[in-house]
Amino acid sequence: MTSARVAVVGSFNVDHVWRAPRLPRPGETLAGDYATGPGGKGFNQAVAARRAGAGTHFICALGDDPGGALARTLAADDGIELRALASTAPTGTAGIYTDAAGRNSIVIGAGANAALDATFVGQQQATLGDAAVVLAQLETPPAAVLAALHSARTGGALAMLNPAPANAPVDAALLATCDLITPNETEFSALLQAHGHGTVEPETIATMPAAALHALCRALLPGGSVVVTLGEAGVFVSHAQAHLRGDEAAHYRVVAERVATVDSTGAGDAFNGALAAGLALDPAAPFATHVRFASRFAALSTEQHGAAASMPTAKAVHQRFPAQAV
Repeated sequence: MTSARVAVVGSFNVDHVWRAPRLPRPGETLAGDYATGPGGKGFNQAVAARRAGAGTHFICALGDDPGGALARTLAADDGIELRALASTAPTGTAGIYTDAAGRNSIVIGAGANAALDATFVGQQQATLGDAAVVLAQLETPPAAVLAALHSARTGGALAMLNPAPANAPVDAALLATCDLITPNETEFSALLQAHGHGTVEPETIATMPAAALHALCRALLPGGSVVVTLGEAGVFVSHAQAHLRGDEAAHYRVVAERVATVDSTGAGDAFNGALAAGLALDPAAPFATHVRFASRFAALSTEQHGAAASMPTAKAVHQRFPAQAV
């Protein structure tokens, strides 16, 4: 296993983005600006990990069409090593609506992403086994995600799951395979309810007492780490007491950076890719150091339009936020 490599298993989409002063209401037509570009949670996170400085593999499924060709070209341009299952389905797509405040609504057409299976992922054991961190999301079939995280555990890598989107299923077997999960407040709420830990409204999570939030995290993933991203309210980190990952405290908050947000699309992916890269590049550093860097990386990504295209570089983050103390 090399200490500086991330393997991302997930989706690639061609994003179609409409920007308007506000999000459309049901039945309403608005005038706006249109742009297209690369996206998909998997690809966004792979680009983020690579630009954050880690050697990066991306395992995905692509159609034999212009979208698939775009993925191959962009991966090569960023120095990402691509392992792609060839699918007869079209490459995945996403329709994104963004308002003047940078908020968005998204509809995804899975296309080839739905073809990624456990057999193909299992064939990438050499790639997954060479990684320090294996990162997956939920825009591809659960069996493929489970195979990826199982391979991570087998190879000694950190098994990291971004359980997004919130409506995707995460069963007990998949959750038990994770060393680290990174839900936002909506995803965290959905996980708690799905695994019998009660109903917690997403909008209450950011203001919940730290001890109570930590207790919920421990109930959800007793032996691992939970990082709940809270948007403008920052990040909450919860570790198992036996695995503090270099931190002094079992739970704490990291405040969000103040930036001039124009588009929040892909900010969560920026955080995840940068966190995975930090953990791969310097596993001996305190976990809090990597969370702070990932938070700043994500914040800076919101000052640009687009998803994968908005990912900054590690150099840009350090220039913008030179102090690294948490």
